[in-house]
Amino acid sequence: MKPNKHDIPKSRPATNQRLAVVDALRGFAIVSIMLLHNIEHFDLYFVPKDLPLWMPALDQKIWDTLFFLFGGKSYAIFALLFGLTYYIQSERQAEKGSDFRLRFAWRLLLLLGFGIVNSAFYQGDILSNYALIGFFMLPFVRLTDKQLLGIVVILMLQPVLLYGFFDAIVHPATMLKVPTSWAYFGKMNEYVTGSSLLRTIVGNLTNGKIGVLYWNWENGRVFQTLALFLLGIWMGRKSAFALTDANKGFWKMSLGVAALAYIALFVLRSKTETLGLGVVARGFAQTIATSWVNMAMMWIWVSVFVLLYQTKLVGAWLGFLEPMGRMSLSNYMMQSVIGSSLYYGFGLGLYRFTGSAYAVAIGLGLAILQGLLSTWWMRGHKQGPLETLWHKATWWGAKG
Repeated sequence: MKPNKHDIPKSRPATNQRLAVVDALRGFAIVSIMLLHNIEHFDLYFVPKDLPLWMPALDQKIWDTLFFLFGGKSYAIFALLFGLTYYIQSERQAEKGSDFRLRFAWRLLLLLGFGIVNSAFYQGDILSNYALIGFFMLPFVRLTDKQLLGIVVILMLQPVLLYGFFDAIVHPATMLKVPTSWAYFGKMNEYVTGSSLLRTIVGNLTNGKIGVLYWNWENGRVFQTLALFLLGIWMGRKSAFALTDANKGFWKMSLGVAALAYIALFVLRSKTETLGLGVVARGFAQTIATSWVNMAMMWIWVSVFVLLYQTKLVGAWLGFLEPMGRMSLSNYMMQSVIGSSLYYGFGLGLYRFTGSAYAVAIGLGLAILQGLLSTWWMRGHKQGPLETLWHKATWWGAKG
């Protein structure tokens, strides 16, 4: 039966309206990802020679600062908003009496296609990962709020890594294994530093992509990403991003809790060396703790952003990120093409000359250009170019 519009809680924003704060937050994630990708040379790790004597120390400080602020957090924001977007789209269809799940599965296959194209230029692509993990979200979307949060907690606890941790305690003689992903990443320089675009594409889609899949599994990103997808759905149900006085209180409380959790988890991670654990158990503990620390910092970022967005002075500036967020798919893939062309061997090969200071300057310049381009594009279009393609392909064959 088609839901009656009066059955929808009045506190919930109409699902046909965009949440500008969410677009701006997504734009913020795009910018921070851009900065990280640049100092990493898009996964081509290389320390240039013949730099001024003072620059390596500056480069290291920039590297440490950006990874402290954004490493593992920007992608987490993306994952949270991915789940939120699913909820909004699903609710729109529910208001029309339609079940969105099958159409969303097709939408995920399309996203996988975008991810494969993006992976050809940048092996660290997240689109294909989100597409694959997104299918595991579908069995849980009809759970109650409590059940959904229960699954989120279980996933956040990193059950596979926890099993490895306790197994290492029970069997302390277990030898430390080199992560499988390292063998694949070790081969990357063979093709990305070369002058052949075709060889780079083939290497990224075979060796590189396999390495990234292993890395995501070894570092708990699979369970973490799925947990954030489901948490985004829960937040959509609670209209957490609606700019209301009640929600302002929620975000203030969330900021306080997240800050305390971050401090406690940061201390816990720093103490793993003093717990008398074997090297294998200590490795698992470090990986699990890092996952939790990143989630706490991500929540701090989101809380601070939402609160600042509602202030007159800072909110006006953050609003400039909205166009970038509205065409995040286009911007994300554009980053990969431009970045690989700048740093890899088939392009300008800037990895040989740019430390973190130079690379972050390039990243800021590219972010500004993307912001200007996004603002210009969105003045005459409802969606970004790839977003339009994705939308039309999603509803291909649909009636009405």
